[in-house]
Amino acid sequence: MLDPVLSAAEKPPILEMRGISKSFGAVKALSDVSFTVREGEIHALVGENGAGKSTLMKVLSGVYPHGSYEGSILFGGEERHFRDINDSEKLGIIIIHQELALIPLMSIAENIFLANGPSKFGVIDRDTRYVRTRELLAKVGLTEAPETLITNLGVGKQQLVEIAKALSKDVRLLILDEPTASLNETDSAALLELLKEFRRHGITSIMISHKLNEITEVADRITVLRDGRTVGTLDCHEGAVDEDEIVRRMVDRDLESRYPARTPKIGDVIFEVENWSVYHPQHSHRQMVKNVSMKVRAGEVVGISGLMGAGRTEFAMSVFGRAYGRDITGTVKIHGKEVDTSNVHRAIKAGLAYVTEDRKQLGLILAEDIRKNISLAHLGGVSSSGVIDDIREMKVAQEFRTRMRIRSHNVYQETGKLSGGNQQKVVLSKWLFTGPDILILDEPTRGIDVGAKYEIYSIINELADAGKAVVVISSEMPELIGTCDRIMVMHEGEFVGEVAGEEATQENIMRAIMRRKGR
Repeated sequence: MLDPVLSAAEKPPILEMRGISKSFGAVKALSDVSFTVREGEIHALVGENGAGKSTLMKVLSGVYPHGSYEGSILFGGEERHFRDINDSEKLGIIIIHQELALIPLMSIAENIFLANGPSKFGVIDRDTRYVRTRELLAKVGLTEAPETLITNLGVGKQQLVEIAKALSKDVRLLILDEPTASLNETDSAALLELLKEFRRHGITSIMISHKLNEITEVADRITVLRDGRTVGTLDCHEGAVDEDEIVRRMVDRDLESRYPARTPKIGDVIFEVENWSVYHPQHSHRQMVKNVSMKVRAGEVVGISGLMGAGRTEFAMSVFGRAYGRDITGTVKIHGKEVDTSNVHRAIKAGLAYVTEDRKQLGLILAEDIRKNISLAHLGGVSSSGVIDDIREMKVAQEFRTRMRIRSHNVYQETGKLSGGNQQKVVLSKWLFTGPDILILDEPTRGIDVGAKYEIYSIINELADAGKAVVVISSEMPELIGTCDRIMVMHEGEFVGEVAGEEATQENIMRAIMRRKGR
């Protein structure tokens, strides 16, 4: 339910973008886009990956300066020519990107006032900075001390620090790019409530998100982009907005179901983890995974659910070549035989593959092309006598580009220039090329749109149908319910429940978590 606020039609525009067109060589990213945001509203911007959302916001914030695009920008009733992001920030236009721009080993106060700290006679005024940090943290609902290091905060609190940083710059228009993509449901709900509170105080927000349930909960209006063009704007005050209608406008087709149908053909156990324990790599007293065991059968998709910090990623990474943690104990068996997974190379050789939740930092080399990224984990498959065969590498990449429906000019396109959904397909291709028996997918659809999600789910089904054992870690419970044959619930480093696919509901999963939490 929307808060009772001034009707959207009665609010004056704070921002008007008129006839915006932007090209990159022969590729037209934006074509005659018009976009109007009214003062004090939460305006959602949605569309498939590659629709032009981020490009439009980069034009607005000055990342793409005046003169590099066609069209005009009016802010506060005046036409503006931003040369860079500093120009837009001076007027109170602040953008918070999906990848947070915080320095982990600096304090909250140092991060908030990194470029605009209070000073006296050219010297940082630490007392004033401390007081102002306290005030800003109170506005976003944080009680941490200003000297707390960013590295000691969870992702949800780091997101709030980014918003406090924006408030320190006298924000008038706050742009949030996938603000809840990395958050659990509790932190997501808290952030949405904060945006509503900002709205009550007259702060305008633009929210880019693929989580349509969150969009329909908080947005006053929703603008849809498709293929670099404005499809239309829906006014949420004129009646309830149907998620299916948003999807139709985004993808120009009906998705009969958000999750493709599959008839499971489950075989024998091929993957076993027994009595697995892991300690924190820096804080040796903190046990992150506590003596857990699990089994996955051929053709089975098993989900792992849990709140942020439950130990899901720590478990997966430690199993995959001990890529996380210290003092790791336990055994891994594949096809009934104990295997050596003491490093990543040995884990891959044993038949394991792990698709990281952070594709940009850990999954891809963004500056390299598709071809090199796909072959990266299995160079032996494209080499002769230790020398890479360029022709074979190109053919392998082309086969995966076709099979995975990677939308690109060719296999020589820089991976960083692809949309999020297509980047995720490149990561999947990289690991499928290693020929794994067991594939662990950590947040496989984070930050990608509903159309690309459907394609990823279809790939998961194809892998299971081919007899692979698939483990899916996700913070989105509907995703686990829609794709998995069985869901294991994790809390504070332990498996605390298991739900069969036909019995899986969000209530049952949360009940298992809260039952253990209340002990």
